[in-house]
Amino acid sequence: MAGRNYIFDTIRSVFKCYGYAPIETPAMENLGTLLGKYGDEGDKLLFRILNSGDAFSGIDFQSYRLDGEDQYNSKALSLKVCEKGLRYDLTVPFARYVVQH
Repeated sequence: MAGRNYIFDTIRSVFKCYGYAPIETPAMENLGTLLGKYGDEGDKLLFRILNSGDAFSGIDFQSYRLDGEDQYNSKALSLKVCEKGLRYDLTVPFARYVVQH
C-alpha cells in the first residue's frame, strides 16, 4: 500500500506543479445518465442500486409479469426500484471491496 500511495503522491505533485487541480467524481450516478452510453452490452454490466427505504412498496408486480409465464420483466422492474447505479468499470472494484470487508 505504501508503494501505491507513493506513486499517487508523485503524480499529484507533478500535476500540481503544472497547475492542475484535483477532482472527485461520484461513484454512483443516476441510471438515466448511465443507460445508453455504453450500448446494450454495457447496460447489462451496470450495477443497479436499490432505492433507499422500502423500494418495493406500492409496486404492482402483476403488471411486470410476462404473458402466460411465471417470470417477470426484470428490466422494467429494475428501472422502477433502482434509480442509481455504478458504471461497469466500477463494479469489479466494488465487488472486491465488499468481499474484503
